[in-house]
Amino acid sequence: MKGLANFIMRGRWQALLVVVAGASSLMFSWISAAAIALVTLRRGAGPGVWLLFWAALPATALILVFGDSGPLALLLGTAALALVLRLTVNLPLAILAGVPVGFVTGLVVATFGGPMLDQMLAFFDQFLTSMEQQMASSGGEEVVLWRPTALQGAGMLGAANAMLSVLCLLLARWWQAVLYNPGGFAVEFRSLYYSPAVSAVLLLAGLGLVSQGVEYRAWAVICLVPLTFAGLALLHARLAMKGRGAGILVGFYFAWVFFDLMKLLVVFAAVADSWFRFRQRWQGKIGSDAKRRDDSEDRD
Repeated sequence: MKGLANFIMRGRWQALLVVVAGASSLMFSWISAAAIALVTLRRGAGPGVWLLFWAALPATALILVFGDSGPLALLLGTAALALVLRLTVNLPLAILAGVPVGFVTGLVVATFGGPMLDQMLAFFDQFLTSMEQQMASSGGEEVVLWRPTALQGAGMLGAANAMLSVLCLLLARWWQAVLYNPGGFAVEFRSLYYSPAVSAVLLLAGLGLVSQGVEYRAWAVICLVPLTFAGLALLHARLAMKGRGAGILVGFYFAWVFFDLMKLLVVFAAVADSWFRFRQRWQGKIGSDAKRRDDSEDRD
């Protein structure tokens, strides 16, 4: 990945090649989005917008051919977050901007993405019908699984784009640190934190949407994207302080992907951290422990 980042930053034509090639693929559009963000962060809004223009052409072609607006939405969302980070040099604020990106994406899909939503819902219906048949053939009682509606489908796509846009931004930030500030990304990400006011607004907005019914649960997830990354940053900070790493993280992320309870725990950990500032408490405890060890050695 470092080699790819280095190639992107060699010049505008190398960056253009990567961006256009990635945007031409449904599978690798995330590389294009991260490349645009990297150039924006390092060289400014002008070069980033220039790359975004050329990347939007094949991404638009994918909409016409396959009816999938995901790559274009990801390019626009990631570019918007990169511009926020470039202008503010504030990673928490840039990730917070993922919330309006998610809602705008969902609203645009709900308004103009009828054919794509129909394809998405048809796929879900086919998949759930297959599951129902398998459950019935195994001798169990007949079960009718719940089908998502168009409104919930739009919310799911909005939440997915918000999450992926933030991930592409973080990849670009990591690339930037690897090339120009080794170790800087780890420090920046582990310090990701939101104030009690921001956390409360995000949590209450999410709970308010959930209270509106099942159809709005996916929309509520959009509000929790910043808190999710703040909670993950807290975990990384704790493991770094303990001197633990890859093994625990792999196990945790596996559980986080497959179990909703883990997702909720991460969000509530971020909210609790807003009020109790766990990192400062841990650092203070480490400092006091070190002082006690020094005093004991002096007495010896």
